[in-house]
Amino acid sequence: MFESNFERLLSALRLEEPSDRVPFYDLYADTEIVETLTGEKLYPQPYSVQSVVESLRDPVQASKLSKLVQHNTNVLVRFYGGLGYDYVTFSIPTPFPRANVLLADDTAPLRRTKRVWNDESRGTIESREDYVEYQWPDDGEVVEVFLFYYRIVERLLPENMKFIPLTPGGVFENVTWLMGLVPFSKALYRDRALVKDMFTRVGRVLEELCKVSAECEEVGAVTMGDDMGYRNGPIISPFNLKELVLPWQKRCAEAVHKFGKPFILHSCGNLKVLMEDLISYVGIDAKHSFEDASYPITEYKELYGDRIALLGGVDMDKLARMPAEHFVEYVKEVIKKCAPGGGYALGCGNSVANYVKLENYLAMLDVGKRYGKYPIK
Repeated sequence: MFESNFERLLSALRLEEPSDRVPFYDLYADTEIVETLTGEKLYPQPYSVQSVVESLRDPVQASKLSKLVQHNTNVLVRFYGGLGYDYVTFSIPTPFPRANVLLADDTAPLRRTKRVWNDESRGTIESREDYVEYQWPDDGEVVEVFLFYYRIVERLLPENMKFIPLTPGGVFENVTWLMGLVPFSKALYRDRALVKDMFTRVGRVLEELCKVSAECEEVGAVTMGDDMGYRNGPIISPFNLKELVLPWQKRCAEAVHKFGKPFILHSCGNLKVLMEDLISYVGIDAKHSFEDASYPITEYKELYGDRIALLGGVDMDKLARMPAEHFVEYVKEVIKKCAPGGGYALGCGNSVANYVKLENYLAMLDVGKRYGKYPIK
């Protein structure tokens, strides 16, 4: 039996072969997956930093929130530790609440009441007036909320495991979520000053959050989720991404590196045109999110596996629909191509979503334990 040991994952992030088997890495697991596999309930937590701050000012509400965070953390520790991960995900509510969302019925096997989608046609901030009136988070409050959560969860972390905080959205994501992708795209040309101010405001908060995260002893690495692409390329031009987004991602990576921790970028989409900049300029240590139909992890391993770690990559469509007997052989092939030499962690191409087949997800982890032993054969 392989016990959790963060050194296993850290070896992969350092482009080394772990001493025993390929580690596991996933961005997060949906609530429905965690509850099904643990038999425990995860309770909803406050949506925004601002709402947590209000709770912390009331001793009764602060006590209730503390118990909620403690309960949820215990469930997550059982989930990740029980399945063989070497870390526990850690996140806080968003500093950037917004109202431009859409609800839709969920059709996943482990369905939730509603799925939430971004309304790309409208934004919470579309104009300078909206920008001025928006309740921007205070940096001190963001740090206060992070430390409130961290001080609770650090006491619950098993020996040899670490936390990997996931930033509440990334630089590009939060700006486009707040503005709506359509108004944002128009503003790139009609009001570029507003767009730049948006990135500065969002970037500074995330930079501070990365800094305080990496400074914490029980944090092993920091992940930024910042989807920037579609299957055929980036969502906006590489020029705009390099001017507006990547400098803030770089500052976030540097804040993490200052404390000797790895910086992981999760970004969906075909970003081949940006990879050199992400590696050489931003300074990412690892890349997560891959899709066989457009940007398979096996190809990225060949191209960039000697410079950054590649994480996950087991295709979401195959996790959701491939017959189990074929799926096992597919996962073996991914391990065979990606694990030799180190710098790889096995996991889902995106996240452990509530629409994947549980049998396939569990089979993936089982294959990793049985066939991911070093040296890879």
